[in-house]
Amino acid sequence: MATKIRLRRMGAKKQPYYRVVVADSRSPRDGRFIEEIGYYNPLTTPVEIKIDEEKVLAWLKTGAETSETVRALLKKAGIWQKRGE
Repeated sequence: MATKIRLRRMGAKKQPYYRVVVADSRSPRDGRFIEEIGYYNPLTTPVEIKIDEEKVLAWLKTGAETSETVRALLKKAGIWQKRGE
């Protein structure tokens, strides 16, 4: 099973916030997921990013791939650099 770390859209119309989830790559964007590992709220000032670092690193070690957006969020949070250690 190929897993991806990606965003799941939540919230009302024109007021989105996103949950960072680990999901099977074949499941739909807002469909079934394996585990929730954080959230991202682009509407607050400053932007709110909260991601569980231990869970992300564990999933990356098991072979999960990230979407481009999640990769950018991990770089902002300083987690992406720790994946090789």
